[in-house]
Amino acid sequence: MMRLCARFAFALAFVAMASILPAPLFAALPELPRVYLDTTYVPPTGSTIVVLAGGDFQAALNTAQLGDVITLEAGATFTGPFTLPNKTGTGWLFIRSSTADSNLPPPGTRVDPSYASVMPKIVSPLLDGLGDPGNAIRLAVGAHHYRFIGVEIKPAAGAFIFELVPMHDDTASDFIFDRCYVHGDPAVGGRRGIAMNVRRGAVIDSYFADFKEVGADSQAIAGWGGAGPFKVVNNYLEGAGENLLFGGADPWVTNLIPSDIEIRRNYFFKPLSWKVGHPTYAGTPWTIKNLLELKNAQRVLLDGNLLENCWVGSQAGDAVLFTTRNQDGTAPWSVVRDVTFINNTVRHAAGGIQLLAQDFPNPSQLGQRFLIKNNLFDDIGSQWGADVGLFTLSGGAPDVVIEHNTGVPTYAVVVVDAAMTGFIFRNNIMRYGTYGIIGTGTGPGNDTINTYFPGAIVQKNAFAAGNAVADASLYPPGNFFLASLNDIGFVDWPGGNYRLTTSSPYKNAGTDGKDLGVDFAAQVPCG
Repeated sequence: MMRLCARFAFALAFVAMASILPAPLFAALPELPRVYLDTTYVPPTGSTIVVLAGGDFQAALNTAQLGDVITLEAGATFTGPFTLPNKTGTGWLFIRSSTADSNLPPPGTRVDPSYASVMPKIVSPLLDGLGDPGNAIRLAVGAHHYRFIGVEIKPAAGAFIFELVPMHDDTASDFIFDRCYVHGDPAVGGRRGIAMNVRRGAVIDSYFADFKEVGADSQAIAGWGGAGPFKVVNNYLEGAGENLLFGGADPWVTNLIPSDIEIRRNYFFKPLSWKVGHPTYAGTPWTIKNLLELKNAQRVLLDGNLLENCWVGSQAGDAVLFTTRNQDGTAPWSVVRDVTFINNTVRHAAGGIQLLAQDFPNPSQLGQRFLIKNNLFDDIGSQWGADVGLFTLSGGAPDVVIEHNTGVPTYAVVVVDAAMTGFIFRNNIMRYGTYGIIGTGTGPGNDTINTYFPGAIVQKNAFAAGNAVADASLYPPGNFFLASLNDIGFVDWPGGNYRLTTSSPYKNAGTDGKDLGVDFAAQVPCG
C-alpha cells in the first residue's frame, strides 16, 4: 500500500529541527516534504495469476485486475517490452517472484545480486541490428497502482540500454519498486535504470548497478517531468554520471517542479574500477560526474545516506550538487529550494557540496533555504583530483545553515562568489586546509565574511590544521583554532572514528550545549 500521509508520525525529523536555531531566528529553515509516501506492504486480496517460464506475461497484465497478483516464475526470463495498462477500479496490481517470501529479504531490508537466482528476469529486447534494445517495461497513458516485488530488470546480454523503465507520463501515478535488482550490462553499461516522471513514485530496498556511459550522463534513477511526491529509501545506487538526479531536462508541464522528495538510508557508490589511473581501473573511461544532483526540486529531505567515491572527471569532483538549472532554456520556473541534508556521510571525494542558487545564462528562480546539519565529510580533497571547497556556494542563495558537521577538507572549508543573507556556520569541526573560509577576490576570514555574508553567524567552530592557527586573528571571536587534528580529541580520526573522547575540550561546547561536530548517535546506518 502507498498512502499520502500528513506524517506527523515522522517526528524525528521535526525534533531535529527544533534544536537547530535558538530564538531569534536568523535564517529561515527549509520546509520539509509536505507528504510522505507510505509503502507498507499489505498482501493482495484478489486473484493470483501464475505465469510460468515461456508464458505470456503481457496477456496476464492485460487481464489482471487491480487487487490481483501476478507471479512470475523465479529464475525464468520474460523478454519485453511489456506495457503496464491503465486499469479501472481500486487497489494495487502486484507483480512478484513466485519464490516463497522466506527466500527474499523481509520488507525493509535491501536486496542485493545474490538474490538474482530467485528473481524472474524482465529483459529488454534487441529490436534492430544496430543493437538498440528498447525498453523492458513501459507505461500506457494514465497507468497507475503497480508494485513490483523481488524482480530483476535488465537489458539483453551485451546490449546498451537507454532506459530500462521509461516512466514519462505526468498523468500516471502510484508505482513501487520493492526489493528489485535493476542493472545495466556489466561490460557496456546503460544510460538509465528508471526515469521516474510520474506522480507518487517509490523505489525501496532495491539494488541498481552498472549504469554507465561514455560521452553522456547516466543515472540509476532520474526524474524531471513528474510532480511527485517521491520516495527513494534504502537502496544501493550506482551510476557514473549522477547516481540520482532530479531535474536535468525541462519538464513538459508548465511550472512543474518535482516536489516532496524523501531520500533516506541509500548507499550512493561509484566503483574505483571506473577511475582512470586507479590500480583496479577496468579500462573504460566512463563519463563521471557526481553522486547526487538536484537541478529542479523542492521540499527535499536527504537523511542518513552514505555517499562514497567521487573524483574529477567531467566535473570538478564535488560529491553533491544543489544546482538550479533551467536545463534547456524553456523552464524559467526551475529552482532548487527547501533542501534538508542531515545525518549523511560523504567520503572519498574532491569536494563536498556545491550549491548554485540560480542558473546562467538561462533564467531561473533563486534557490534558497538549505540546512546542512550533522553530516560527516571524510577524505575530501585534492587526493581525488582537484582543489575545491568542502562547501562551494555560488549565486547568492539566502538562508543557508551549516551546523554541527565534521569535515576534513585539504583545500578550503567554504568558497563563495556572491553575497548571501541569512548565513549561519556554527558548531562545526573542520580541518582548516589552506584557506578556511575564502571568497572570490577576498582574503580568508572576516574579509570574506563581511563581504559575502552580511550579518552572518560564524560561531563556536573548531578549525584545525592547515593555516588555522596563523589565520585565527582573521575570524570572529568565539571560534577555536588548533594546530593539529590531534588536538580536537577524536577517538581515532586516522582510522575514521570522528567521535569525541570524554576528555575532548569540545564536548558539550556548542552554542546548544552539545558536542561540536557530528552527533553520531543520530546517524542511522544505511542498508
